[in-house]
Amino acid sequence: MTLEGWGWSPFFAEQFKSWEASGYVPAKVIRGEKNYFRVWSEQGELTVRFAGKIRHKADDRSDFPVVGDWVVVEPQTDQRGFIQALLKRKSSFSRNLPGRRKGKGRERLEQQVIAANVDLIFIVSGLDRDFNLRRIERYLTLVGGSGADAVILLNKTDLCEDPESCKTAVEEIAGNSPVHLCMARDYAQLEVLTPYLKAGRTVAMLGSSGVGKSTILNGLLGEDRQKVAAVSQSDGKGRHTTTHRELFLLSNGAILMDNPGMRELHLWGEQEDLAESFSDIEALAANCKFNDCRHLTEPGCAVAAAVETGDLRAERLASYHKLSEELAKFRPRNFNHS
Repeated sequence: MTLEGWGWSPFFAEQFKSWEASGYVPAKVIRGEKNYFRVWSEQGELTVRFAGKIRHKADDRSDFPVVGDWVVVEPQTDQRGFIQALLKRKSSFSRNLPGRRKGKGRERLEQQVIAANVDLIFIVSGLDRDFNLRRIERYLTLVGGSGADAVILLNKTDLCEDPESCKTAVEEIAGNSPVHLCMARDYAQLEVLTPYLKAGRTVAMLGSSGVGKSTILNGLLGEDRQKVAAVSQSDGKGRHTTTHRELFLLSNGAILMDNPGMRELHLWGEQEDLAESFSDIEALAANCKFNDCRHLTEPGCAVAAAVETGDLRAERLASYHKLSEELAKFRPRNFNHS
């Protein structure tokens, strides 16, 4: 295995030049635990922690390493080491940290980087009680600001009476993102993903607990590496069978990231992140009478007119307003998605 096999490129090599004479090595974070990381370097896999100076220099938790990051490691004995620096990311996707919703006087905002240097994201949704168009819109908005592309995978076709109608509904909101149907328990159906899994390409899976991400991973690996739990029959919610983020190397050289299911997905980003996930509304807005139209009660609003004629669903516009309001909390802050 080489660095290039894990996604090393001139973008990262240029940043590492200043460290070449130090005796340190570049390494890829392939697994994150609470108190340590597993990284891959040309010396093999190492168990590492980050040096105290990283914590001291960090402006917030987004400056700490996450799975997918390239880091500068000082090797120690017994396959251990210390992370001395974090190389700049090509892409990353974040959410507003869950569990801290209200502070004194105003809502507390804190960025949590979920993963870094991802090229493509599989948004996985189950066609059982998990199926929710508004949630898929939220995932698409998250990916829209990450620098990665998205593919939507609708799993559990065997639990849906009309999978094709669900696919059509998702295609109406998916913009340029491809949409595929499958039953992941039948590993042969995962061949639809083959064109997206290229050597050196990092692909992440996002979705709620119980949508089948671990089943998909096992099918692509050709072995049962991740635990799979049944979805509760009482509430339709899945259990967190994946408890940490980890990179897996597939036989064809593609890199697949498994992520724990997320029941809370609070957005983090900019208003512009809606441009791709709601491209239909953005296109209609170009014909509004006023450039600063909010698509509420303004006269000459082309978006509101489309709702009245049935060309745009009212639920779609309501979702747009909800996510837009959520992202407006971050103004006038500037975010670096690279």
